[in-house]
Amino acid sequence: MPEISRFFGIIIRMFANEHAPPHFHAYYQDFTVSIEIQTGISDGRFPPRALRLVQDWRELHREELMENWDIAVKRGKLKKISPLA
Repeated sequence: MPEISRFFGIIIRMFANEHAPPHFHAYYQDFTVSIEIQTGISDGRFPPRALRLVQDWRELHREELMENWDIAVKRGKLKKISPLA
């Protein structure tokens, strides 16, 4: 699963040819969460502070995430997205 961003110890990945709705996966230590790109709805366990960082990042990069989603569905090479600074 390609890594598309990394910040503050959080790794963001997206699967190729993934199921709807459009989403990405975040990993931090032993925690993992799936987050819907448009709504921010999350599924999984994640520390609250780290989840807030991921949600802030999602808001900033929603268009790029959707572009990567379209690429992933077609099994293309995903683009890197800038980390949260």
